[in-house]
Amino acid sequence: MPDEASSISVRRGHASDWIMGDSSGALISRDEGTTWRWICPEGMGIAIWRPERYFWLSGGAILAATGSALIRSDDSGCTWTPHGYFKDTWVTSLAVHPVDERFLYVSTGRPSQSNGLFRSEDGGESWVQALAPTPGSQFSAIRVAASDPLRIYASGQDAEGQFLTRSDDGGRVWTRLPQPLTALKLPYDLVLLRVSDASPDVLWAKVSAQGHDWLLKSTDGGATLTPVMDTYERIGSVEASPDGRTVWVSTTTHLFRGQDDGPFTELAEPNGNACALKRDGTLYGCGPGWTGGWALAKSADDGTTWDPMFKLGDVQGAHLCPASTPVQQRCPALWPQLAQLYGAGPDGGVGPTPDAGPSEPPVTPPASDGCAAAPGLVPGALLVLATAWARRSLRGASARSQRS
Repeated sequence: MPDEASSISVRRGHASDWIMGDSSGALISRDEGTTWRWICPEGMGIAIWRPERYFWLSGGAILAATGSALIRSDDSGCTWTPHGYFKDTWVTSLAVHPVDERFLYVSTGRPSQSNGLFRSEDGGESWVQALAPTPGSQFSAIRVAASDPLRIYASGQDAEGQFLTRSDDGGRVWTRLPQPLTALKLPYDLVLLRVSDASPDVLWAKVSAQGHDWLLKSTDGGATLTPVMDTYERIGSVEASPDGRTVWVSTTTHLFRGQDDGPFTELAEPNGNACALKRDGTLYGCGPGWTGGWALAKSADDGTTWDPMFKLGDVQGAHLCPASTPVQQRCPALWPQLAQLYGAGPDGGVGPTPDAGPSEPPVTPPASDGCAAAPGLVPGALLVLATAWARRSLRGASARSQRS
């Protein structure tokens, strides 16, 4: 599990609703990223686990694979529950059909367990096996091709080595695609990162080898993977333009850009843990706002220059929720300590009065078609945040040493 999993997600069909994830929990905005509030991991019940990303569906449900549980909120982030189907395994990744939100897919990867791939056809309420669990297999990620939703890929490893597996019929029949990666010495931890929006045959993955993380690309439907970039830093995610010609690679300390299969170059910003989202012609980037820079910015020139949208010091406090919800019961008491690290106002996030109701009307499901810290203790979110900062500092020093 990465020490920090930053991401940006926008609710489908509702441009005003945004959610960002990082090692302090999550940040939520209901006004298109203008103002933000904090959701503490204690309120979500996720302990030290951090989702790779959040999926905010059009009907209002927010889902995330934490690396342990599959969690869900049906009240805009105030109450989170783990799905009981996966209580004995680790959910490593979640993918959602690009059009029909009834169809969701999950991979599992708990060591010493039989892991597999799973499918839901009712928006995550119930699950069935898509690929039966097999002894010794661990799956790291699952993705659906936007241009052909019947095409699904997953990455994993077993006693025979690294592999991709592909389905061309929506997850009913799977073909194993071994990835010996003979150009690399002792590769491990193969993770599928993205399938191109422009072609179901183009995808990107990462693998670790020889003290590097390597970005891999396939143009033949996952049959072969070719190294296209390497770095001493941990690769976190990949974003691509709709036509697939421009690719952004986020690492623990930088954002890299590659165009038309040319070499990748390091962008001037962000200087710290990064992520990117290309949406409606604009590139959005997240950075290490709690080190003094921006936490979210937008770019009209694919990341050459950035227009800051907010810093963590601007976070307005804990997420406003009804008094009976876990987030309202746990997060406001923890906010003042986190606010000190953020440089934010300590009085934010007091929340509604005890008899207050939800901040918006209850959400309607999509149509068928279509724990508080004890006094005197540092909350888990702060410990994770401090640990992430320390690890990043060490990584940065190590990378600079190796480059010199």
